[in-house]
Amino acid sequence: MSSENHKKDNLFLAGLVVSMFCWGLSWTSGKIMSGYGTPLNITLYRFFVTFISLFIIVLFTGEKLSILRKGLLDLICAALLIALYTYLFFKGLSVGKAGAGGVLVTTLNPIISYVIMLIYAKKKPGKYEIIGLSIGLIAGAFLLQIWNNWHKIWNAGNSYFVMATFTWAFLSLFTARSGRYGSPIAFSLWMYGLCTIIIALISDYHESIEVFKRIDLIFWINLFFSATITTALATTFFFVATSRLGAGKASTFIFLVPFSAALGSWIFLKEVPEIHTIIGGGLGIFAVYMINRK
Repeated sequence: MSSENHKKDNLFLAGLVVSMFCWGLSWTSGKIMSGYGTPLNITLYRFFVTFISLFIIVLFTGEKLSILRKGLLDLICAALLIALYTYLFFKGLSVGKAGAGGVLVTTLNPIISYVIMLIYAKKKPGKYEIIGLSIGLIAGAFLLQIWNNWHKIWNAGNSYFVMATFTWAFLSLFTARSGRYGSPIAFSLWMYGLCTIIIALISDYHESIEVFKRIDLIFWINLFFSATITTALATTFFFVATSRLGAGKASTFIFLVPFSAALGSWIFLKEVPEIHTIIGGGLGIFAVYMINRK
């Protein structure tokens, strides 16, 4: 690998770390926004603002808006998957606990994504990758405190979170191919645009109007962070990274999200992180390092 390519990869890795910390903080932001309306209607606002933000970014960067016709099937599948992921995520929140579910998703996601990638590519994991995935599982055990809550992990809410995790893992495979059809940013733009239409068709129009009447400055600030910073910038960067680094490698960085989510809750919601969260978060970071050691 040339020095220039190595430097570019290091920039992608640093960008992924920042993106994952934004994802973690989005749990705090999402919790604040959830008090303004139903999850589906809040999601509609989030994806609409995301689409507008991405459109401005594409115009500003000069990226081509078009993608190849052969990428339309992947685009439709990605839009359906991210819409399904959103539904399963909020459905899980409605019947389960957000804390355990969020940790479950962000801990299992990189493991499932990486295993699916290995199966898809018919590739055997290397020594450091096996060590990293094993450490990731141990991190998940600490974060979930399975020695105390084993009987609660697979309740109704968490079953939706597990399905959401598999959905995101398959979504990563489609976004990893986005670079074949043009700009990954343009791919994300049309994916979120199509996803907005899908959610608009299944959401309640009158409830969406009622939400609009209740929103205030706090909501707009959190919506901007959630839609523009977290989704339009951080999530799109993640999709761009999957097209360069591969879905499996990029997805391992999701191990960082539980730790940053706990940090954000501590700073903004005064939820003091417990010792098992600190240990699990540290192990998650080490797992990312081991998988990406090469």
